[in-house]
Amino acid sequence: MPRPKSEFDALYPCDFYAPAELLDDDAMYTVYEIARLLQDLDPDAELEAGTEDVLLDWAIPWVLYHGDELVVAEPPSDEDPGYYGLKTGDDV
Repeated sequence: MPRPKSEFDALYPCDFYAPAELLDDDAMYTVYEIARLLQDLDPDAELEAGTEDVLLDWAIPWVLYHGDELVVAEPPSDEDPGYYGLKTGDDV
């Protein structure tokens, strides 16, 4: 159910990092690590499952939106997540 803006104490700009601002150009990240980085957390930070789910709600659309600036790599196994990285001139 929508709520009036007046019910909130504060409103903030909906600014997200650009891939080049968030990711190192020589590293690959899981969507879980990207989710943490988008919240200024360490990529290895321990999170409760519910918190991680909320962060993924932000990270997955971010990856899709910025897909033309990213490369993807196969996961090491079927049980592991895929990896995403910043597309550079050296990449396919």
